Amino acid sequence: MPELPEVEVCRRGLQPEVEGRYLIGAVVRAPRLRQPIPPALDRHLAGQQVVAVRRRGKYLLLDCRGGEEDGCLIIHLGMSGNLRFVGADVAPGKHDHVDFLFAGQILRFGDPRRFGVILWQPLNAPMHPLLSVMGIEPLEEQFTSDWLFELTRRRTGPIKPLLMDSHLLVGVGNIYASESLFRAGISPVRSANRISRERYGRLVPAIRETLSDAIAAGGSSIRDYVHSDGGAGCFQVDVAVYDRAGQPCQRCDGVIKQIRQGGRSSFYCPRCQH
Repeated sequence: MPELPEVEVCRRGLQPEVEGRYLIGAVVRAPRLRQPIPPALDRHLAGQQVVAVRRRGKYLLLDCRGGEEDGCLIIHLGMSGNLRFVGADVAPGKHDHVDFLFAGQILRFGDPRRFGVILWQPLNAPMHPLLSVMGIEPLEEQFTSDWLFELTRRRTGPIKPLLMDSHLLVGVGNIYASESLFRAGISPVRSANRISRERYGRLVPAIRETLSDAIAAGGSSIRDYVHSDGGAGCFQVDVAVYDRAGQPCQRCDGVIKQIRQGGRSSFYCPRCQH
């Protein structure tokens, strides 16, 4: 599933291509993904100027002004979604469900598993429920070691699932939680309330650095994720622990171990993460 780095890379790729440009409309071939696509999406987008391309967690937000009703186009890539630019003469494939139409160019949304989201949010409406329940952004100033330390004082569960709880902290997916904990030397099974303020002082920068490194590498292309220009991310090439079960640790003489936490695989070195 595309996580924060992949969505941020997508946002940065879209921004110079669509910001300031006008939408002609949309072609919807599948009326329902994870949620129904608004039936009036074509009408909502016709004549709209994209004035900003933002990200909130794993959601892309295209602020639109000047059409029938000002608003925001909300896009989530789901498990296997992708956005890519194609020419107006390129026929859609089997899993290409929505086209966003610009003059001479199409921004095409494909999603084999149909778990993505495409919604329209009017400007004056309350914040969409999908966004209103989200936690803080790990790359913004409010994400500090003091905040994380205080948050976890009464949380006895393991630290890794907590880092992946989007109601608390958005966008830190499985790969990046595993890699961040390795960089900080913290075991994914350690109880969150048994980690000291000093160790959180190492974990928070590790999360920031891991996400920033992943963005710089174009994200991770593990399954279906590709950039809007069709290229692939390469962060997965340099991971230290993720998907390396049974291989030697890059830091010590230990061997990477794989366990299951909350239905997801966790990878860590038992010798240098504690």
